[in-house]
Amino acid sequence: MKNIAVIGAGTMGNGIAHTFAQAGFKVQLIDVNPTALTAAIATITKNLDRLITKGKIGESSKVETLANISTFTSINEGVEYASLVIEAATENIDLKLNIFKQLDQACPEDTILATNTSSISITQIAAQTSRPESVIGMHFMNPVPLMKLVEIIAGYSTSKAVVEFIINLTKKIDKTPVIVNDYPGFVANRILMPMLNEAIETLFTGVAGVQEIDSIMKLGMGHPMGPLELADFIGLDVCLSILEVMHDGFKNPKYAPNPLLVNMVRAGKYGIKTGEGFYDYSKERKAVIVAAQFS
Repeated sequence: MKNIAVIGAGTMGNGIAHTFAQAGFKVQLIDVNPTALTAAIATITKNLDRLITKGKIGESSKVETLANISTFTSINEGVEYASLVIEAATENIDLKLNIFKQLDQACPEDTILATNTSSISITQIAAQTSRPESVIGMHFMNPVPLMKLVEIIAGYSTSKAVVEFIINLTKKIDKTPVIVNDYPGFVANRILMPMLNEAIETLFTGVAGVQEIDSIMKLGMGHPMGPLELADFIGLDVCLSILEVMHDGFKNPKYAPNPLLVNMVRAGKYGIKTGEGFYDYSKERKAVIVAAQFS
């Protein structure tokens, strides 16, 4: 396996492309938006420069990594010779199902199709293709170049051979594969998202402010980031989508998104990606006053 195609040039997509390219794979990074592709290459370059500054790689490694990445705005062109395609588009079920229908038509018959979804059923995605045995979940953690974990999720029909192949491939890019079963949220987000949602509930009901909640979880629980800061980092829109998938999948009210989260996403306050969430990132970072949302 030498050619890896990555669908989506956002935060996760460019991180996955960076990781495979640095490990020596040829990567076709695909996004319908040319501006997103330009921004992705700029981000990868900046992250490589940071690694050089820290003495973790040399200049030659940066040059080789960037040379391993080609960009495309069409799925048909980018996946023509791919042995593995990893979809890393927005966490939107209709979008992902449509992408997999296209991939099934455009990819060679022996291409493995993987999704970076953090909550959506692999079985449901695989059902959109004529090769459900070759569809698998590879849930990378953000930031991809630094985080070691990859959740590996087999759908109902995923073959054992494909699972073993992806486990070995994950190890080759210096990541740690952990196998989980195909249920909404898998493991990482089934545990993480209710905690973030409860932190938002704590804010919503006026128990404490943004900085107080985050400080307590960092200083008292040893978390590197507070839950509200982490939600901003992940993207409040992504958090909402994952909670909605779990709430719909389990029909359990404990997964229902807090109304404050819903309103913030409706208002376009997604966190770092939009410059404002629970914190304001436009200037020096500060907690946003959201008391008006409680009335």
